[in-house]
Amino acid sequence: MNDYRYLLIQIRDFEDPIRQQEIGCFADALRCPPESITVFDLLSTSLDASHLAEVDMVMIGGSGRYSVTSSAPWMQKALVSLQYLLDSGKPTFASCWGFQSLARAAGGKVIHDLEHAELGTSLVTLTEAGKLDPIFSHLPESFEAYMGHEDRVIELPPGTTLLASTERVAQQAFRFDGRPVYCTQFHPELTLPTLISRVEAYPEYCERIAKVPYDVFRRQCQAAPQCETLLRLFRDHFLD
Repeated sequence: MNDYRYLLIQIRDFEDPIRQQEIGCFADALRCPPESITVFDLLSTSLDASHLAEVDMVMIGGSGRYSVTSSAPWMQKALVSLQYLLDSGKPTFASCWGFQSLARAAGGKVIHDLEHAELGTSLVTLTEAGKLDPIFSHLPESFEAYMGHEDRVIELPPGTTLLASTERVAQQAFRFDGRPVYCTQFHPELTLPTLISRVEAYPEYCERIAKVPYDVFRRQCQAAPQCETLLRLFRDHFLD
């Protein structure tokens, strides 16, 4: 086992029931001990060099109940921190809220769009660039992935390459060209059991997005083993 150090940027209230679960999800996905992950609270703190100095890789996950489309002061401060992260050159993997926030920080466009929201598992298909990408090329041309979002990126920032799409949402994964930064709308840090427990923690999502009773929703979800390999593929490519 390697001794890499990780920074997990979180956008979650202290009482968020998924706050601790998210740490375990990333640790399991990376096959590393939870103690190797340092948590950074983006809601209350601005990122600087001291936070990045002792870590090898940064992750950004979901957000609970915070939208990237917000114009509140906390979001404006967060965007400055995220631009600093992009400029730092630190290997970064961002999923869901992280995907949307890095897109916005770099000049892309994000909207709230309940009509195109996704929850559960969806079939993701690689673009031609994705099939040739050094990380995504290890995955099948189409694979299931864990979803949970109402906001979506409708315009990628300049200097990025689209890697994957679903029928419902075109922008599902992209990389920053020339930077060790990859972003996915879906959640490669999850497994089927952790996806289910996350939806249990936010039952309103099932009613609002899936529009089916919880027991029906649960039966519709599938395991997504190929999706679960992405974080390790990213880590091994940039750090090993």
